[in-house]
Amino acid sequence: MIIGLIPSRLNSRRLKHKPLLEIDGLPIVVHTFKRALLSKKLDRAIVCTDSKKIKDVVDKNGTERIAEVAKKFKRAKLFIDIQGDEPLVDPKDIDKVIDFHKKNKHFDIVVPCMRANHNVKSRNLVKVVFSDNGKIIYFSRAQVPYDYKDKNIKYFRDLSVVSFLPQALKKYSKLKMGTIEKIEGIELIRAIENNLNLGTFVTKGSSFAVDVNQDLMRAINFMPNDPNRKLY
Repeated sequence: MIIGLIPSRLNSRRLKHKPLLEIDGLPIVVHTFKRALLSKKLDRAIVCTDSKKIKDVVDKNGTERIAEVAKKFKRAKLFIDIQGDEPLVDPKDIDKVIDFHKKNKHFDIVVPCMRANHNVKSRNLVKVVFSDNGKIIYFSRAQVPYDYKDKNIKYFRDLSVVSFLPQALKKYSKLKMGTIEKIEGIELIRAIENNLNLGTFVTKGSSFAVDVNQDLMRAINFMPNDPNRKLY
């Protein structure tokens, strides 16, 4: 069984009540949920929240709120964390992550990435540094790796669809925030600091998180012409 978990918090520092902001007639979190349901590899998709407002709006669209949901699925082979602020997430990218992790179970956690062609200097864009064999070395909000020899550097950003082996998710959930995570403000650095094995692969996705008003306006412009929007 492959379980998709969509965490969604009402409080956002940069956009008030972000999950409930509407794009093309639906709240952001509902877009994410409905796109997860379009995945051919997920057996179930669940929105996880402590907000009654989010629960109520998602209940109208056919899901449920389950606290600490991973503990309730003993037979799950993978847990897929799909961030609730990615209203343009592509169901095919979710399926690619699942297929990759099934074939590469030596990785505890899989975080796909894509070329970062815009806003590479933005602190809101998490860059991924990885070795030739796909092992993730570091995440940063800085523009890394540093262009020391003036070469044509390719930068990669994370895609907010993360696959966990069940035992890795259990371990990760018990870890305390580390020093580097506190500095960078990136949760998955906690896994690197505690020697979990993180892997990646490059996909050609076009999804992006809605973090600031500029992202919201961009998503509003993209959504009506997005092919997945026509499917729900």
